[in-house]
Amino acid sequence: MAPKKPKSGRDARRRLSPGLRLRNYFLTGLVIAAPVSITIYLTWTFIQWIDGWVKPLIPSVYNPDTYLPFTVPGGGLLFAFLAITLLGFFTAGLVGKTIIRYGETLLGRMPFVRNLYQGLKQIFETVLSDSSKSFQKAALLEYPRRGLWAIVFISTDTKGEVKGKLGELVDDDMVSIFLPTTPNPTSGFLLFVPSKDLLILDMSVEQAAKLVISAGLVNPDKSKTGVVAGPDNVVGVKGDDAVAAKETLEKAAREIEPAE
Repeated sequence: MAPKKPKSGRDARRRLSPGLRLRNYFLTGLVIAAPVSITIYLTWTFIQWIDGWVKPLIPSVYNPDTYLPFTVPGGGLLFAFLAITLLGFFTAGLVGKTIIRYGETLLGRMPFVRNLYQGLKQIFETVLSDSSKSFQKAALLEYPRRGLWAIVFISTDTKGEVKGKLGELVDDDMVSIFLPTTPNPTSGFLLFVPSKDLLILDMSVEQAAKLVISAGLVNPDKSKTGVVAGPDNVVGVKGDDAVAAKETLEKAAREIEPAE
């Protein structure tokens, strides 16, 4: 008796019921339409929110809605961008810096406002600073117990009082790491661990963030990693990968690709 020939992919598709075939088509269309629709909706909502705040502040002579029979979306966003740019240009000069310094001195005398302003200023300076070099390496840490491993981002060597206290207990160099959560890598835990407990990864921080966000479904191509291992497992980071921590994680979240 001759063996049966394996059925081709076309024959397998023919064996699918109309209901199952319709379900597959719907899920395929949903994968394509949902990300595009959500992105457009969030972008449009953000533009409308900015316009609602800024447009009432624009003088009517400069507002394009005054001369047109319809509302121009994004006009408030463009005006806010230009206003913030001009503010930065003005404060970069000597006169602007003097005014800002005088204003901060006044705010520093207000008990509640002082703490709020200084906290917000520190957050924005940390997020937007071009000189930030945090999270330059990705590594593996045995956590939360032996046999389980988690991806972490190395911030810097442990410093200050924490280093002094831990130096009395641990006879090894301590590093400060950030343990991200899935699927939101901008939240997590700050840990202080011995450097010997970390396994340095070749992938860049952005690639590691994509792996965390996708719950392991998106694995980086090893030929495109941004970190190069040197002698004695010393790791050097390419300049393009030395970016601000929060900017890197949010960029990875925006650019994450669906798993193949």
